[in-house]
Amino acid sequence: MLPSSTRRKTASRTATVPGLNLSHFLPYRVSVLSNTISQTVARLYEKRFHITIPEWRIIAVLGGLGNETLSAGEIAAATAMDKVQVSRAISRMLGSELILREAGDTDRRKALLTLTAKGLEIYSEIAPLALAYEAQLTSALDADEMQQLNLLLSKLQTKADELTTAPESRITRVE
Repeated sequence: MLPSSTRRKTASRTATVPGLNLSHFLPYRVSVLSNTISQTVARLYEKRFHITIPEWRIIAVLGGLGNETLSAGEIAAATAMDKVQVSRAISRMLGSELILREAGDTDRRKALLTLTAKGLEIYSEIAPLALAYEAQLTSALDADEMQQLNLLLSKLQTKADELTTAPESRITRVE
């Protein structure tokens, strides 16, 4: 147990710090919602196709492009996954023949990735399941609420992007 003088100092210091209630903290709530959605959708394809969430995200990004290619860095940026996660998923996907890696035309060091026929087949089966899940999830909202949600998410993403590039000194304390 702390001596009473230390306890008093700790108590007086914490009394001036604003409380953080996670159940009302937007970043936490968005993260929990995102994880719940990702895990639910993941169950749709993990057992059937033996792919992970990062692998599905890569398939979804590449599948939406048709015959276009992306580098690992571009995939990381498009999926908001870190480069290590993307690299590991790409290695597994190359091994299971879901993607092809080719050297770039202009920069031979930059590998370009595209889906194989097997990867495209998985995409064509999972995409409708993911869209059906999205429709069921968003059925909780009417058309106006859905439009408002899309607008609000866009605004929050724009602000989050600004804060990502802002100097730390611009992120100020709430009084």
